[in-house]
Amino acid sequence: MAYRQDVIMYSNRYADTEHEYRHVILPSEVAAKVPRGRLLTETEWRDLGVQQSRGWVHYMLHSPEPHILLFKRPKPQPTPEQAAAAAQALGRGVTLGL
Repeated sequence: MAYRQDVIMYSNRYADTEHEYRHVILPSEVAAKVPRGRLLTETEWRDLGVQQSRGWVHYMLHSPEPHILLFKRPKPQPTPEQAAAAAQALGRGVTLGL
């Protein structure tokens, strides 16, 4: 990810078994407006100009780099149809990228 000083930068999403994660890098003039020592509400990070779909939560402070906001959300669960297709494919030895 290339870093620019004048725009909000969004990482690619990464995940574990339960959550998706991403980090957002704020330009210095926006980072100066971030309250220190506490997590931001959705309204607060949206008011800073961060744009993401619903469900993301600012979940951790990274003190050495307060201009980086860390977000997570629950990993999407497959629909019953997707789960059935995956189970059927596994029975045939096929792997699906769900």
